[in-house]
Amino acid sequence: MSELPGDTQYMARALQLARQGLYSTHPNPRVGCLIVAADGRVVGEGWHVRAGEPHAEVHALRQAAEAARGATAYVTLEPCSHFGRTPPCADALVQAGLRRVVVAMQDPNPQVAGRGLQRLRDAAIEVHCGVLAEEARELNRGFCKRMETGLPWVCAKLAMSLDGRTAMASGESQWITGPAARSAVQRLRARSSAVLTGADSVLQDGTRLTVRAAELGLEPAQAALALARPPRRILLDGRCRVPLQAPFFQAGSALVVAAQGDVARYAEAGHELWLLPGEAGQVDLLQLLRRLAEQGVNELLVESGARLVGALARQGLIDEYQIFMAAKLLGSSARPLLDWPLDSMQQAAELDIRQIRACGNDWRIVARPRPAHAGASTM
Repeated sequence: MSELPGDTQYMARALQLARQGLYSTHPNPRVGCLIVAADGRVVGEGWHVRAGEPHAEVHALRQAAEAARGATAYVTLEPCSHFGRTPPCADALVQAGLRRVVVAMQDPNPQVAGRGLQRLRDAAIEVHCGVLAEEARELNRGFCKRMETGLPWVCAKLAMSLDGRTAMASGESQWITGPAARSAVQRLRARSSAVLTGADSVLQDGTRLTVRAAELGLEPAQAALALARPPRRILLDGRCRVPLQAPFFQAGSALVVAAQGDVARYAEAGHELWLLPGEAGQVDLLQLLRRLAEQGVNELLVESGARLVGALARQGLIDEYQIFMAAKLLGSSARPLLDWPLDSMQQAAELDIRQIRACGNDWRIVARPRPAHAGASTM
C-alpha cells in the first residue's frame, strides 16, 4: 500500500516518542508507536522504556483501548513476531483490530526481518513500510549495525585545540574544552552501551568513565533513566599496567581487556578480565568488538588517547568521530589527535562532515569515514 497524507507527520511524532528511550533501551532498539483513529485523532502513544518491559506498541494499545479498532498504528520499527522476554507485538496489533499499520523500517534482526510485516498482512491489515526510514535507522544505528555485521557502532570522542592538539607534551589535558562540551560528552556516555578507554588515559588522567548526574543536562525523568542503566566501563590494558587501586576500578565493576594477565586476580576484586591476544603482543581489537556485539553492545564510545583511537582508525573500525574543538592553541610540542603516521596526501583518510555546531565556547564536529576507507583487520 502507498503512503497517505499525514503519514510522515504521524511517523515524525512516533520517532519523537522513540527518542525518549535514547538512554535506557539497551540492548533493545529504541521504538515509538502512535495510534491514530480514522478521524485523525491520536488515541494512543507509547515508547519502549527498558529491555524486558512492554514494547512501544503495547503501551500505545493500552492507552488507546477500544479506540484502536479500525485505527492506524505508526511504528518506528517493524513489530516483532517472535517470543522473547515479551510476547510478539505483531500479534497484539492483530488482536486489537487495527485497519492499517505504517512502519518506518524493517527490523534487521534475523528473528524478525519481514516476518512481523507478513503476520500483519496475513491478518488482512494494510501495511506500508518506509516512512522516514533514514531517520529511524539513524536512531538505532548501533542496533542495526550489530544485527547486520556482528559489530557494534563505534564512536570516537576526541577533544582538541584549534591546532589539532589533545594534550601538552607532559600529558596535561584538563580541561581543553568547557562545561557545555563536557555535558555533551556525558550524554554521549549515557546513550552508549559501553565506553572504552586505554591504560594511558587512566594512568595519566585518572579517568573513571562514569556518568555524572550533575553534568548530564537532562530533564529529571530522562536523567533517572540514564543513571539507572549506566554504560559498561571497559579498559584496554594490554599488559595489565593499571593497578587495581586506581580510581577507575574504585568507581565500580569494570571489564579489562588484555593480551595476557591473571583472570582470577581481577575476579577477586570484582572485575572481569578478557584475554584477547593479537599480533605483536597487542590486543585483537576486531575480536574485542565481535565479542562485545555478542553480549548485546549496540553503541561503543571510545574515550582514549591518540594511540588506541589511532589503532582503531587504521583498521577501519571507527564509524563516527565526535570532535570537540576548543578556541585554544597548544603549540607544536603538544600531543596530536591520532597516532596514525601517513606519508602522502594519497593516504589521507577522507571524512564526511555530518554536523558542525557551537557547544558553549567550543565547536562540536560530527564526521564519518567515507566508505572507501572502511575495512577491518587484526591489530
